[in-house]
Formats: sequence, C-alpha cells, structure tokens
Amino acid sequence: MTAFRYRRAALALTAAAVLPLTLTACGGDDSSSDAADKSSSAPAEDKSSAPAEGTPADGPFGPACATVPKDGAGSFDGMAQDPVATAASNNPALSTLVTAVKKAGLVDTLNNAQNITVFAPTNDAFAKIPKADLDKVLADKEMLTNILTYHVVGEKLTPTQLESGTYDTLQKSPLTTKGSGENYTVNDTSKVVCGNVPTANATVYIVDTVLMPKS
Repeated sequence: MTAFRYRRAALALTAAAVLPLTLTACGGDDSSSDAADKSSSAPAEDKSSAPAEGTPADGPFGPACATVPKDGAGSFDGMAQDPVATAASNNPALSTLVTAVKKAGLVDTLNNAQNITVFAPTNDAFAKIPKADLDKVLADKEMLTNILTYHVVGEKLTPTQLESGTYDTLQKSPLTTKGSGENYTVNDTSKVVCGNVPTANATVYIVDTVLMPKS
C-alpha cells in the first residue's frame, strides 16, 4: 500500500513537471506560426529601379527632353548618330543656335571636334536677349564666335562632373557648374533643361539662358 502511494506521488510529480514544458512547447509553435503568417502577409519591399534623389541620371534628363521627337533624325537615337552641329540642326528648339553657328562659320569646327561638351541655348534662351542686341551680335562674326565658343568645353562632361566644377572653354574663359541629380546650373544663372544628350562627337546640355564670356 505504501509503495502504491509512492508510485502515485511520483506520477503526479512527473505530470506536474511535464505539463509546463508541454504548454511552453505549444506556445512556441503558435508564436512561430504567427511570425510566419506575419512574414508571409508583410508587403513586399519596393525595389524600384528609379535613381535616388540626388543621384546623377545615366541618360538624357530634364523637362525639355519631353519635346525631343520620339523618332527620326531629331530623336535621341538620331542625334547620337550625327556630329553635334548636324544633330542640333535636327532639333527645332535649337534653330536660333544653329543659325548663329552657321553665321559664325563654326559648323565644321564643331562637327570635326572630338569628345567635347556643348551647352546649347534654346530658342527661348536667345529670346531673352533684346532683339536689337541679338541682331547686333548675329551681325558681328567676331563677337558671335566669342560667345558661341564660350559654350563649348574641350572634354565630355558627365552629370557627376557638373556637380561642382570649373572648366575652360574653347573661348578660353572658364565656366562653372553646380547641382546634383537632375538639377544643374551653369554660371549660377543658366539652368540645364535637357541634359546628357549624346551626339556622335559630343555630349549636349541644353540650357535656358545664353552664357556670356567673362572676358
């Protein structure tokens, strides 16, 4: 009888010890299950390929790029096949610049140059100059050449190089650039409105204000 009591007591103790372990194990399974459910229901991480703000663009960028034709000689693909003066002549927004280049006799100079950067003012940029003054410049080949060659740097500049730089121009006076991402200015006044446009021999940054040499 005494031995029977001992066995019952031992079984009771064993059950008391095992029960918390069983409950703990069950609780652990529920927790793992909940974690798995939460993990499976969590929204997928957005892995957008868009560049982060402040990151230079790889291809053409800027609001005025939307006006570039989608196909043909004036498109980005078409411009990439032609030297820079010819490429500009196929872009309607650069017709005043092309006229000025022709009057200055710089078509061959620009087309035959290698690895240059051209800051190309739009028609609207030239329109900011009073008509009488613009007509005077267009009629003076020396002055016109002086202004146009100030828009040309003798190396291809990437957007990263525009972040903070000073570069000598073909006119010999330096120009300065600053900015980041898709926002850049030249000489603190002229904004890049469509940049990093490739042509056969140059990189083009279309700007909204004509640059004037400092000397």
